[in-house]
Amino acid sequence: MIKSVLKNQIVNGDSLKELKRIPDETFDIIFADPPYNLQLRNKLIRPDRSKVNAVNDKWDQFESFKTYDKFTHDWLLECKRLLKKDGSIWVIGSYHNIFRVGAKIQDLGFWILNDVIWNKNNPMPNFRGTRFTNAHETLIWASKDKNSKYTFNYQSLKCLNDDLQMRSTWNLPICNGSERLKQKGHKVHSTQKPESLLHRVILASTNKNDFILDPFLGSGTTAAVAKKLGRNFYGIEKEKIYFDAACKRIKNSKIIEDDYLDTIQNNRSKPRIPFGSLVELGVIKPGTEIYDQKKKVNAKIMVDGSIKYQKSEGSIHKVAAQILGAESCNGWTYWHYKSGNTLKPIDELRERLRPKN
Repeated sequence: MIKSVLKNQIVNGDSLKELKRIPDETFDIIFADPPYNLQLRNKLIRPDRSKVNAVNDKWDQFESFKTYDKFTHDWLLECKRLLKKDGSIWVIGSYHNIFRVGAKIQDLGFWILNDVIWNKNNPMPNFRGTRFTNAHETLIWASKDKNSKYTFNYQSLKCLNDDLQMRSTWNLPICNGSERLKQKGHKVHSTQKPESLLHRVILASTNKNDFILDPFLGSGTTAAVAKKLGRNFYGIEKEKIYFDAACKRIKNSKIIEDDYLDTIQNNRSKPRIPFGSLVELGVIKPGTEIYDQKKKVNAKIMVDGSIKYQKSEGSIHKVAAQILGAESCNGWTYWHYKSGNTLKPIDELRERLRPKN
């Protein structure tokens, strides 16, 4: 199967069979929402005696843990083959299955990066009153192996979170309202995931035009969000009713204009260039004065790449932090150099040394 033929397509078929048709190292990322194997034994009844539409579909039923474990091993093994060497995988589950899935992920040599808690703002109550209300699901994020240079858009996630580091607990509502797909007044899919959850996953670990696989597509959330965010997708769904709903949903999803799809470049992914390299390579000369943005502070560059300000000397970061009375400071953005009649951040000089794509 040619990789380009797969892009932005979904197929109605058995996941394991379809995965085997795909060439090695096709995808940048995989998002998997496999059957949870909930093991429900009794009907759920609300206090008003109405029946709860819980997950009791045949696709979620396995005859034993051994059967479920083999199923998990088999689809994860295919997914590892299909991931590019620097790819990563997200798997979501509940307490019924996530620990068994996590063990298989490690057994197969994936490298777990985080477990993320999706804390549901509006969870279904525990109607029997016999346990805690189950208010979260767990996502495991893992790279193909421990040496993978996986994508993590740290700066974008920080911006999304009001300039605070994004934590591994995500407070997001379950899928409801107009987003919930319904047919004749009933939910099309019992475990439809909210688009906000996939938006965060995709934004965190992919770049524009990356290729995303969802081997258990369900009602098409992954594909719909991928399309909106300018990513390519391929999805597999066994149940015809879900597949048809996903086709319609994807067709109606609007692509966000290309001008608005750019994300903040992650500095960690750029080659590290010390300030001293600028001095060594003659980009900036010893004795040059550098300033704060308002030109109230000036320091001089020394031959070893250190800077001297009054009685303080050290790195561009250390001296800037001392001036501000802070524990740390990014000297690349604090210090500026003269370019004609204007001041420009020294970070612009560093960019000259970075390899161009």
